Amino acid sequence: MRGATSVGGVFVTATLLVGCSGGGSGDLDQGRNRSAQPTHEAKPLVKLDVPSAYDPAKGWDAVLNWVPDAVRTIPVTAAPRAGVIAMLHGASNGYTVEAKAADTGEARWFSAPWNPPTPVEGAEGDAESGQWGEIPDVMAVEQDGREYVLAYAHGLRGKDPLHEGAEVVQLAVYAADASGTSVKPLREIDVPVSTDPGDVRLGSTGGRVLVAWGGGEGLPRSAAAVDVTTGKVAVYQKPNGMLSQCRTTVACSSTRVMAATPDGPLVVMGTGGFGIPGRWFSDDVRPRGLEATTGLVGSWNGDAYGVAGGNVLVGWSTGGKFGAPNDPLWSVHDVRTGRLRASMTCATDITSSSEAHDYRMVSSLNGRYLAAGPVAFDLKLGKGICLEGDGNRKTIAIAAIRDDGTAYGAVLEKSAASKSEAVIAELNLTASAGEPKVLGTGVRVPYLTSVNGAGLFLDRADDAKVRVSLRLER
Repeated sequence: MRGATSVGGVFVTATLLVGCSGGGSGDLDQGRNRSAQPTHEAKPLVKLDVPSAYDPAKGWDAVLNWVPDAVRTIPVTAAPRAGVIAMLHGASNGYTVEAKAADTGEARWFSAPWNPPTPVEGAEGDAESGQWGEIPDVMAVEQDGREYVLAYAHGLRGKDPLHEGAEVVQLAVYAADASGTSVKPLREIDVPVSTDPGDVRLGSTGGRVLVAWGGGEGLPRSAAAVDVTTGKVAVYQKPNGMLSQCRTTVACSSTRVMAATPDGPLVVMGTGGFGIPGRWFSDDVRPRGLEATTGLVGSWNGDAYGVAGGNVLVGWSTGGKFGAPNDPLWSVHDVRTGRLRASMTCATDITSSSEAHDYRMVSSLNGRYLAAGPVAFDLKLGKGICLEGDGNRKTIAIAAIRDDGTAYGAVLEKSAASKSEAVIAELNLTASAGEPKVLGTGVRVPYLTSVNGAGLFLDRADDAKVRVSLRLER
């Protein structure tokens, strides 16, 4: 799990992972010297101030005692179909994946010890200098109707006193509905990479796993698609030449791959324009009334912001070639076909597809609702809700959405330097204006909602251990 790092994301992430990237350099090797057995919090449950949809007295707690401070990934994930929460434990003989029932906390399965590649130099990070560390992580994915849990790590495979080793991202693939106490991976997959520690990202928002690396905080420069059922890896060496439209426009040097789908990669050009090569292009699916090109140099209109739940969120310029300061139009499209699903005008600034974005994409488990910060959509009704501030009303950045349309987010202050604790708001996305109401400060926002009737909350305990808390829905 990866948290946001940009200005808007800081406020949202603060509500999700309080203290998860605090001070202290940490030691990545310390995880291998601790027990891999599950560590449960003693009853009664840890007191959490949670939204009213969750019962603070029903659920379970567990801790991860090996995760250092100087990281922005927490090795916890959820496989909603299987109804399990999977987490990674460190021990002297390797790492172990534990899968628990989300509603009861009972152990469903444990993996056999997994030994990832040797960490690259600098992977330990340094919180004092602001350098994030890199640790093994877990991610749940669904492909072709089946769920999997991936344990993955960036490092050097085959490194020893006689060999330099090969730099890879290694994925260990487990069935999410497995059982037993020493489950072996269905397969292990190596993806060749060359990058700095902390620069690797994994996602499966388009239906296939995308391993991406390089590029700092913006969209990574290099990528590979992974089929977890076959182990096949497709490396995208030269994304600049993948879209034929690059031959008729300028500034294609920052073209990137944003997501991997069964039909091919979603390719985005750095100055506008996106699509799946040989399938569809943004100019053919733009909302009615928008010009095809924008700006003084006539770049393709349309910046893909991100992908969630099989949908791509796009910001479009409504000012034409000369960039009149009109509010942008935001739309949601099916990532495999480009089909327009909903659109609205909202004053939230559009950022280039290759730049760092302020807000992470979130969606409800049932796929009906989607949001990125103050831009939210009800895809069943085909309508949008703009939560950008208007000079009096403050901006609300959505961080989590339940299947019934209840959303939670942070009220953003104008000054990014504000040190006050974020105010949490609850919204109703079935209403035209969201009907926000303040929940106050200190209320925990679920990182994931509706997992087998429970919400997942993450925190740092007083002893700096990562606490994993599930609270049942009322």
